Amino acid sequence: MFGKMFKVMLVGLLLVAFIAAPALAQDKKPVVGLVMKSLANEFFKTMEEGAQKFAKEDGTFELIAVGMNSETDIDTQVSAMENFMAKKVDLIVVAPADSVGMVASVKKAVDAGITVVNFDVTLDKQALKESGLGEDFLFVGPDNAAGSEIVGDYLGKTLGEGAKVIIIEGNPGADNAKQRKEGFMRSVEKFKLNLLDSKTAHWETEEANTLMTNLLTKYPDVQGVMCANDSMVLGVEKAIAAAGKTGQIQIVGFDNIGAVQKLIKEGKVLATIDQFGPEMAANAIKVGMRILKGEKLTGWQKTEVKLITKDDLK
Repeated sequence: MFGKMFKVMLVGLLLVAFIAAPALAQDKKPVVGLVMKSLANEFFKTMEEGAQKFAKEDGTFELIAVGMNSETDIDTQVSAMENFMAKKVDLIVVAPADSVGMVASVKKAVDAGITVVNFDVTLDKQALKESGLGEDFLFVGPDNAAGSEIVGDYLGKTLGEGAKVIIIEGNPGADNAKQRKEGFMRSVEKFKLNLLDSKTAHWETEEANTLMTNLLTKYPDVQGVMCANDSMVLGVEKAIAAAGKTGQIQIVGFDNIGAVQKLIKEGKVLATIDQFGPEMAANAIKVGMRILKGEKLTGWQKTEVKLITKDDLK
């Protein structure tokens, strides 16, 4: 009798477990892998903080965020993608350090059944096409060319036609660096500025400092500098200060990091572009979650840019 009752109880327990299992599986939160660029850059630190804050407030997914040691450290990004694939995460949002170099990793993740959202820096369209992902592969981010043109125009209006300027470019392998230079060049042509030189500092502060120090020796009469990101603004401003030319050479940047806001308030930097870094990764995650729920999304999901001057920081 006892044996029969035990069997009935055991079958009942197994039945409950069987019924509960799908419910538990459904309750499992999707895992999101966030792949950023250099966390030594204040812009990406605030981006990570914004993403973590969103994940905590939203509560419907688990977030794993990783960054690189430097802006050109693509190997770390590739390793991060491999790790996320091994963990079988549900969604990867990636800001590529190299627009061509990261396409293979993205393709591998997509082929493994993982939803991937490209944000901040566009993947190269030709490389996407050749990989089979398609030129209209989903991108969430700003119009970098338009943003740099807005701030470049502000510099042009401030200095006037024919002013002598220098462009400090970002990493040549990143499409947003190319786009920002394109925007600056539109301003150069529009205001008939005299472009003395255009060199890359690979997004890095110290490299920009060394580069600008050398350029000041070569072009002592420069009147304005267009920097493709605010980390390089910090290096350029330091070089100009060391040369005793603060206030004589106007600087513009891109990112609106806190350290540059302070320099704008002090009159040491003219302006920058806000691309709303704290919200950028969160926006990409939101778009990715919509895909996980069944939406079909491709093409460019455009985000906002805004000129920031001293008047905006009062």
